[in-house]
Amino acid sequence: MEVSRPRSTCVSHALIWIVFAAGWSLTAVAAEFIPQYLADGFDYPVGKPEGDGYRLARGFYPGGHLGEDWNGNGGGDTDFGDEISCTAHGVVVYSDDFQAGWGNVIIIRHAYREKDGRIHFIDSLYGHLSKRSMKVGDRVMRGQKVGEMGAGPRLKSGRYMYYAHLHFEIRKNITIGMNRSKFPGDYSNFYSPRYFIRDHRRLRQEFRKVNIPVNTWMKENTNSLTYEPINIPDPSSPNAHPAPQVPEEVESVLEKEQLRAQAHPVEQKGLWERLKNRLGLGRDSN
Repeated sequence: MEVSRPRSTCVSHALIWIVFAAGWSLTAVAAEFIPQYLADGFDYPVGKPEGDGYRLARGFYPGGHLGEDWNGNGGGDTDFGDEISCTAHGVVVYSDDFQAGWGNVIIIRHAYREKDGRIHFIDSLYGHLSKRSMKVGDRVMRGQKVGEMGAGPRLKSGRYMYYAHLHFEIRKNITIGMNRSKFPGDYSNFYSPRYFIRDHRRLRQEFRKVNIPVNTWMKENTNSLTYEPINIPDPSSPNAHPAPQVPEEVESVLEKEQLRAQAHPVEQKGLWERLKNRLGLGRDSN
């Protein structure tokens, strides 16, 4: 017997699905653009423009430290609160206290013309700041103050997690955001910052604005089921779906039932037929 579903229920379910799908797609792939000047060069983010008065305390290496740590020459926390400058013209795409080992973080997106003549986009990240001077959507110029040097998040004891320093990254992949662990920590996604700056120290001044894409990564979301991939076994693997183990008692009953059906094929009826007869649904309704 076929049971028809009310039309209103079907329509409401369809509308819910459309809204859910639309919301999902907007969260995952929404893209906006903010016009900003092409970069005319890249400066060091401390001791602008050449990094005077600062030293590289820890360098970049793939698979490990994906940025550079910069300290003042005075050592310790003598550089706490020092000005951090924007490395090039760009647009702020992230500004927040991320905590979790980071503290205050700012990410700025830049457009520049590479030697091949094409326009490229990169992100510069400024981590462990004590103060942030920029908000998302701000247009910033090379050398402009974006924050102050800090020492990471504050612990329950009241102390900071690190000695004061700037963690500085340059990323060629602009979809990473604060989801760094989900991407390979290699040269396919990251540049060595000082070498990138060295090779792009001065660029041709074009005084031209381009549309810089923003909202290119997933926002941190406690409801990660909205965009996290579901771990489904590979169906091609022989161990992906192991055959269920049927108890011996059940196997014995099934075997007897099969033998009885073979001996009396006319008497054997399907489960659905027997159920209809039991409920009186198999009688002639005329």
